[in-house]
Amino acid sequence: MKLLSEDIDRYASAFSSPEPGVLARLGRDTQAKVLRARMLSGHMQGRMLALFSRMIRPKRILEIGTYTGYSALCLAEGLDADGMLHTIDRNAELEDFAAKYIREAGYEKVIKQHIGEALDVLPLLNETFDLIFIDADKENYIKYFDIIYPRVRKGGIVIADNALWSGKVLMPDEEMDEETRGIARFNEYIRNHKGVQQLLLPFRDGLMLIEKL
Repeated sequence: MKLLSEDIDRYASAFSSPEPGVLARLGRDTQAKVLRARMLSGHMQGRMLALFSRMIRPKRILEIGTYTGYSALCLAEGLDADGMLHTIDRNAELEDFAAKYIREAGYEKVIKQHIGEALDVLPLLNETFDLIFIDADKENYIKYFDIIYPRVRKGGIVIADNALWSGKVLMPDEEMDEETRGIARFNEYIRNHKGVQQLLLPFRDGLMLIEKL
């Protein structure tokens, strides 16, 4: 019997913990009302982010790229009792959409939304982070990493989404668009960075897991 990737995905999903009801509602609402809904982390990636966060028990989390708030809610599941999650997005039109579900999930006191360009907001955050999730414009991944690296505690984890970019990172450089080139250069940059160890996990669209040494 030949198994298709979608069959394996369905099987893996069936044997993974279900997403909380508020996340299921957020996912449906995003699919129905928001453009580019494929940007949503979704069930499997969301459960992975929540698991990572619960393992780390971070006091401070940073997310670059809020979108509709799904991944922020997943990451918040592992926050320490006095923890705080900062999430940044430049799309002001989605601020209220995400805030509604943040309130519904009961995280309005521990999730701080920032609206603006991440390159402008990041220098204003005077925090040391235990866990960072990057899922924003791909051309700036290296710039984001350079800003946040000094603010990650030793042993802290950075997770960069879309590290495989639908397999486009395998294309010759001259055939890449700017987003693909941004991801490919980021992956190479991390591979050569002396202050980290990393694992590129071929899950969904690729997750680059980075530990600060």
